[in-house]
Amino acid sequence: MDYLRQLQTERPLIFWLLIAVAFWVAFQLLLFVVALVIGPFGLPSWAPLVVVVGGLVLVARRQQR
Repeated sequence: MDYLRQLQTERPLIFWLLIAVAFWVAFQLLLFVVALVIGPFGLPSWAPLVVVVGGLVLVARRQQR
């Protein structure tokens, strides 16, 4: 954690690039896992995206309470 704080202060561009890549990879991995779980139900290809975004909205709404 100290390394990330140091990177954030010394090289903010690299820090934010790493953060963006980490979020993108995590989102893709989450989509893949959801697609594996709901794949056998024969739903359309956009269904995993709806499930993931819906789950993220629910988490965000609960955090605002």
